[in-house]
Amino acid sequence: MKYRSGYKYQLAENETFIIPIDPFDDIKTEFIELSKNGVLVIRAGYAWDGSSGPTLDTKNSMRGSLVHDAWYQLMRQRLLGGHCREIADDFLYDVLVADGMSKVRAWFWWRGVRRAAGYAADPKNVKKVHVAP
Repeated sequence: MKYRSGYKYQLAENETFIIPIDPFDDIKTEFIELSKNGVLVIRAGYAWDGSSGPTLDTKNSMRGSLVHDAWYQLMRQRLLGGHCREIADDFLYDVLVADGMSKVRAWFWWRGVRRAAGYAADPKNVKKVHVAP
């Protein structure tokens, strides 16, 4: 058996976002698709770890943490360049506020990812596959 550790949630149905980037080519992975016109589809079964750092997962943070984690995963996999990181962080803020989070709390989230989440977009930090006996 092979598995990856570190996930808390698994998406039950597809979630679609229109994001403010246009890659040169369509990107398709097992669970994430990004079209050349910025349509990001995260497929059912995608697993993510929710919010990171000194914060709590709440209803108004779930979609934001989902899209942010998927976007960073594409950067870790070198399917998007690191120049997309700031755009991803700004989009996180917008989704959090759209989903009902206060602008003050969303700003703290945004500030946290701007200061401390660069490692999560770095290709050196691709999730390792573990092998069970």
